[in-house]
Amino acid sequence: MNHLLIFIKNPIKGEVKTRLAATVGDDEALRIYLELLKHTRNIAAQVDAQRNVFYAHFINQEDEWNRSDFDKHVQINGDLGEKMAAGFEAVFEKKARKAVIIGSDCASLTTDIINTAFAKLDTHDFVIGPADDGGYYLIGMKEFSPEIFQNIEWSTEKVFSQTLDIITNNNKTCGLLPTLSDIDYEEDWIKYGWQITS
Repeated sequence: MNHLLIFIKNPIKGEVKTRLAATVGDDEALRIYLELLKHTRNIAAQVDAQRNVFYAHFINQEDEWNRSDFDKHVQINGDLGEKMAAGFEAVFEKKARKAVIIGSDCASLTTDIINTAFAKLDTHDFVIGPADDGGYYLIGMKEFSPEIFQNIEWSTEKVFSQTLDIITNNNKTCGLLPTLSDIDYEEDWIKYGWQITS
């Protein structure tokens, strides 16, 4: 079985989209994040895989991530690489054949792109969807490989290039997806056709 991992933040006012909130305010940043969660949930629900949602702090049993569609987990403590490595380890322990992780910040991510990621793992060891800020919005693998999350300068423009270097230095192959943009700032939201209401 293929496994899709979705990493999300608990939608708490003042704790999500803080860079966006700097210009639009906490209320609007929360509203936008809820829209991004809805978009991510809708596209993920159409992927033919075991779907796993990993909350940053706690599981909300009563939210819109329906347990019939999504297995619910909590991210471990640690940096982003440690959190992702633990998520992949958990699904490979469940005998995942291929595993792909996405976040909840990309308004232009589609079901087709996620399906393409799984397909690329038929012929590559890894798959990455680069983000235009130098990071990535998706990464996948077919064997648990925690080394690709080690010694990465997270939240910098070096994340994608450093990850790709680790893959190539280990003589592994990597399929690439289209470069997309995460929604981090007000201009990102406007660029992708959303209307700021504040």
